[in-house]
Amino acid sequence: MKVIGVVKAVLTGRAAPYAKPDIFSAIDKKSVSGTIKVSAEGLEGDEQGDRRFHGGIDKAVNFYSYEHYHFWRRQLGAMPLLDTSGAFGENLSTVGMTEDDVCLGDQLRIGTVLLEISQTRQPCWKLNHRFGVQDMALLVQQSLRTGFYCRVLNPGILMVGDAIKLVARPHPNWSLRRFLILLYQNTLDVDSLNDALNLPLVPTNRKLIENRLFSNCVEDWSGRIKTPESING
Repeated sequence: MKVIGVVKAVLTGRAAPYAKPDIFSAIDKKSVSGTIKVSAEGLEGDEQGDRRFHGGIDKAVNFYSYEHYHFWRRQLGAMPLLDTSGAFGENLSTVGMTEDDVCLGDQLRIGTVLLEISQTRQPCWKLNHRFGVQDMALLVQQSLRTGFYCRVLNPGILMVGDAIKLVARPHPNWSLRRFLILLYQNTLDVDSLNDALNLPLVPTNRKLIENRLFSNCVEDWSGRIKTPESING
C-alpha cells in the first residue's frame, strides 16, 4: 500500500447553538490526542448540529488538507482561526494530499480503519459566520479547496501521526478536483456529466447530475452559500 499522506490532527466537536439560539452546529471542533475509535457513524465523541445535512454513513469522516491553510492565509490575511487545524470543521487534518491527489471511491487505510472517499464537501453559509467573511462559502467553492467526506468500510482506531495509505483506486480518472470542476465550473459538460453517472455517487450527487442532464440547468446554490437574512439582520 502506498503512503499518500499523514494525519496532522484529529478533531471532534459537540453540537452547540450557532449564530442563533435555535441553530446548532458542531463546526467548532477541537483536537484530541491518543487513539480514537471510528465507527460507521464517525469519530467517537463527534456530533452534528443538523443531521439533515451533516453526518450519516456517507459523511462519517470529514477531511481537510492543512496545505490549504497557506492559501487561505494569503487570501484572508492573518487570523487566529487559521493558526491551527479545525478552522473548516474537519475531523482529520492531513498533510501530503489534496483534492488533486485523491479520487472518488479511493479506499484509504488509517490506523486500523478502512475508509472510502464518498463525496466532496459542499460549503455552506456556516463558514461565512465562522470566518466573519460574508462570502466565505462561495470562496471555498470557487477555490475547489472544499475537503471531502469518507464512509467507514471497516471500523477501528486511528490517531495523530498515522500514515494514510491508498488501498484501492477504482476510478483513477476521477480526481476530486475533476469532480469539483464539474460541480462548480464546467457545470453543464454533458459528456462529463454522463461519465460521472458511472461513479459510485451518493444519492444527492446522482440526483443533482441527473437533474442537470434533464433540465440543462444548474441548481440554485444560494440557499446553501448565502447567510440567511434572519442572521444577517
